[in-house]
Amino acid sequence: MLDTALLRQVSDVFAALDAHYTLDFYGDPAHAKFAEYRDFLTDFASTSPHLDLRTTEAAGRLDCTLLRGDASTGITFRGIPGGHEFTSLILAVLNADGKGKNLPDAGLTRRIERLNATAERPQKLTTYISLSCTNCPDVVQALNIVALLHPHIAHEVVDGGVFTAEVEALQLQGVPAVLHEGQLLHSGRSTMADLIDRLEAKLGALPDAAGALAEAHEADVIVLGGGPAGASAAIYSARKGLRVALVAERVGGQVKETVGIENLISVPHTTGATLAANLATHLADYPIEVFEHRRVEAVDLSGAVKTVRVRGGETFRAPALVLATGAGWRKLGVEGEAEYLGRGVHFCPHCDGPFYKGKRVAVVGGGNSGIEAALDLAGICTHVTVLEFADTLRADSVLVEKARERANIDIYTEVQTTAVVGNGEKVSGLRVKDRTTGEERELALDGVFVQIGLSPNTDIVADALMLNGRREIPVDSGCRTAIPGVYAAGDATDVPYKQIVVAIGEGAKAALSAFDDRMRGIIG
Repeated sequence: MLDTALLRQVSDVFAALDAHYTLDFYGDPAHAKFAEYRDFLTDFASTSPHLDLRTTEAAGRLDCTLLRGDASTGITFRGIPGGHEFTSLILAVLNADGKGKNLPDAGLTRRIERLNATAERPQKLTTYISLSCTNCPDVVQALNIVALLHPHIAHEVVDGGVFTAEVEALQLQGVPAVLHEGQLLHSGRSTMADLIDRLEAKLGALPDAAGALAEAHEADVIVLGGGPAGASAAIYSARKGLRVALVAERVGGQVKETVGIENLISVPHTTGATLAANLATHLADYPIEVFEHRRVEAVDLSGAVKTVRVRGGETFRAPALVLATGAGWRKLGVEGEAEYLGRGVHFCPHCDGPFYKGKRVAVVGGGNSGIEAALDLAGICTHVTVLEFADTLRADSVLVEKARERANIDIYTEVQTTAVVGNGEKVSGLRVKDRTTGEERELALDGVFVQIGLSPNTDIVADALMLNGRREIPVDSGCRTAIPGVYAAGDATDVPYKQIVVAIGEGAKAALSAFDDRMRGIIG
């Protein structure tokens, strides 16, 4: 089932395995996917003498649990982990062996181990995924690590395309969908930092009697953010011989959500995932301390030494701070939107579009991302309605022309979305207002994809720095803010043109300005 070249690559990856692992497969021979799953696992097990396959015929089942020795790792795959989840299976084995660059550092490991699950009170997490979903692997791999590090938390990954009856019974309309003991915990893309926050809120955390989580880290430069601007600032600072601490929810940042990138000069084509991986590789070439999966709780910019505190208790101190916090998806901010997130309201057409095959959806936003989403959805949905607030579409003309040529795409301008309508379980429509006549009406829909741009992630400094009307951080030509020792770069600033190539340059400028100020004695 798996081609020879791929098997050879996996075999090379598994060459350094130390422990012995068993793929414990239970399957119903009557299931349409039984033979395919068994053959898939047979091929996978053949890649290493440290892997075995044990098959047990069992009515109504189609699942495989990874065992280390004779003990469960807590990781189970229901449905064949192919597509984007093939990497999740490989990493599950590597991580169980204590290997893999995605393993968390000591600080995050301690937070996971303190989650309030015990032998008397074990916890189970279930993630429903789609094999075509580009966001699902991040969630799957993060929760697999949680299961590996915590002996009383198990994680089951379920292919929603195989177990459709379950998906319908649970009324899931988006992936990844994480359930805790049968109740929805999270839906949509997420980071390790966010998932740990949710688990702590849901399960509670055991006391940190030793105060191990309150560790303080000293540096010459702190960089907040792991996207192109943050990575650039960290690398340029490290090249000056400075001690650098990069603190981020994830290396790559928002760029990981970009499917295709064709305007990064000298790189004709790449993807967001590839670029994020390259940023991580480049960071690793320098003595930069990378603290990933951190959620900033507070910053103190008042003194000569700036302080950053993150969720879990860790603090970071340095005389120079570069804010490269980027931006996130802008929400509509209307009635019903929050209530129906993941249940009809979505931000990723690539991940959640397949749930709307043969259904009617709307795309709110007439920029490039909105029109591209409409074109993608038009291939699987019966009808797509594009709603743009302005009087003209902002998308490139070539995209607009393609959209107007599609018989199942309708485009309306000067339309304000006023509410998301639903039946308490899922979306049933949108309430909109014609901005020229004031007339309101309700559109009957099955799903809504919001594509109205990005909002700067600046809440953490809103009380310390003056923001502009768009809540961006004003900077001078050297990326200096109004506070000495504090610099900002990328999409969180008021620099025009939110582009990857611009962010990279701005990150370098911020680092060079911080170094120049250090040399001039402006900062310590």
